[in-house]
Amino acid sequence: MDLNLLRSIATLLMFVLFVGICVWAWSRRQQAGFADAERLPLVDDDQVSR
Repeated sequence: MDLNLLRSIATLLMFVLFVGICVWAWSRRQQAGFADAERLPLVDDDQVSR
């Protein structure tokens, strides 16, 4: 195998991984968890459930 072929395969795999993470982050199932996480900096320490 040529080194450039390995680099191309690695680049393609990283791109697929990036697209997969983007799809996961924008999925509706993750929306509630992210909504809770975005409010965490504004919540008092007494209100945070542990």
